[in-house]
Amino acid sequence: MTKITAPNSPEEFQSRLIEITDNLPKRLRQCADFVARNSDRIAVSTISELSSAAGVQPSAFMRFCQLMGYSGYSQMQRMFRETYAQRWPDYATRLENLRASGDGTPTALLAEFVEAGRSSLENLANSTDAKTLETAVSLLADAPMIHIIGLSRAFPVATYFAYALEKMDVPAILHDKTGNLSHRRSIQPNDVLIAITFAPYTQETLDLAAFANTQGNRIVAITDALNSPLHNLGATTLMVSEADVGAFRALSAPLSLAITMAVAVGTRRNSAQDKKK
Repeated sequence: MTKITAPNSPEEFQSRLIEITDNLPKRLRQCADFVARNSDRIAVSTISELSSAAGVQPSAFMRFCQLMGYSGYSQMQRMFRETYAQRWPDYATRLENLRASGDGTPTALLAEFVEAGRSSLENLANSTDAKTLETAVSLLADAPMIHIIGLSRAFPVATYFAYALEKMDVPAILHDKTGNLSHRRSIQPNDVLIAITFAPYTQETLDLAAFANTQGNRIVAITDALNSPLHNLGATTLMVSEADVGAFRALSAPLSLAITMAVAVGTRRNSAQDKKK
């Protein structure tokens, strides 16, 4: 049996995770999905904490580590500590302490959501890859038409993206499934699709992205997991991790990313037009 080389960087880890996820049995798939959405917790958590959060036994999590190419959890954690420890604080601990000190009032709940939003934004600023963001903005700025889809929890992000582009006179179409219409035939050569979806992923969003991919259109994805199905479509992917309050997650980070991209695209297009005059 060929020995698997352990990933030595987040990029290698992501590639390996995407490679193995679809063929994993149920419990190991739970491990993969959890790690994909919570990779920032690996550096500061024990295997018992992660396996419990993922809903599996520690032995299953250990098996997952080995399938990733590591000798065990300690080796995998070491890579994340070396890469992330200095820039990704333990947000989960901060939020847990905040919940423990709260009194259950609306004011205390507001404080929790504010803290969750703050930590999510800090995480976004520290983890966003500058080259990937630049590539995404360049693709969108050069597109004859920008198509946007984001349904369910991603819908506010998609609509705000479309609103911002409209205000800057950037041609864009929001695919909102009104009347159960997909408008997929409006996607023309050289157009670019922005696909926004978070776990559990909206099938309509994945379907439109798959269609655009078969047509040869480029895709910019905003998603929350290393093994999101959009990676398999060759999308230029921007990762957004949102801290939660209980079972609820706000949209502080993805909305901030959306307005950043929209303003950057609008500015670049306007600058290009001014040079042509």
